[in-house]
Amino acid sequence: MTPEQIETLFTRSDGSYLCARWGRPIVPVVFGVEDATLGIVKGACEAVAALAGHPMAETDPELGANLMVFFLRDWQELLGVPDLDRLLPDLAGLVARLSSAQANQYRAFRFEPDGSIRASIVLLRMDAALSAQPAEDLALGQLAQVILLWSDTGLAGRATLARTPEGHTILHPDIAGVIRAAYDPALPSVARDPSHALRLAARLVT
Repeated sequence: MTPEQIETLFTRSDGSYLCARWGRPIVPVVFGVEDATLGIVKGACEAVAALAGHPMAETDPELGANLMVFFLRDWQELLGVPDLDRLLPDLAGLVARLSSAQANQYRAFRFEPDGSIRASIVLLRMDAALSAQPAEDLALGQLAQVILLWSDTGLAGRATLARTPEGHTILHPDIAGVIRAAYDPALPSVARDPSHALRLAARLVT
C-alpha cells in the first residue's frame, strides 16, 4: 500500500488523522452465543493479537474484561443488559438510533489518558446479512476492526478478509500488514500527524 492509501485508513470524515492501538493486554468476553461460537470469537482475537504482537490476558485488573462482544437479535435487548449504560452513555438514545437506521453493527471505544485504546464494545445484531456469514469470517473481520482505531470511513468499501487457495479465511494482506506495522514498538501508540502513514508504509516493505 502507498502512504496515501494508508493515510485514508486513519483520516476521519472531518479531515483529521488519528491512529491508535491498544495500550493494555486484551481481555475478551463474548455474550449471546453458544460455546462453539465463543471459541471461534476468542480464537479470532488470539490470531489478530498474535499478528499485532500484542498480549492478551485472563483478566484486566481494572475492568475485568476490556473487549466486550455482544450478539443480539434485536437492539432492544441491550436495554436489559445490567450496567451497560455505564459503558455506553445514553444507551436508550443509542438503541433508538441503531433501530431507526436498521444498523446491524456498532463499535465503541474507551481510551487511556494518552489516547491509546483502553476498551472496546462490539454490538452485532444478527440480521440476515450477518447471519449469512460463516462465524469464522464474522469474528475475524470484527476483531480486525477493533485492533486499531481506524477512521470512521477508512474501511468503507475495503475488503478486510481474503481467502487462501485452500479456501481458508485470512485477513487481507494489506490490512494485516498495516496492523503489524502499527504495533511496531518503535512507533507511538497514538499518532495524529499524517506523516505517521509514511512510517507505516516504510514498515510494509522492510
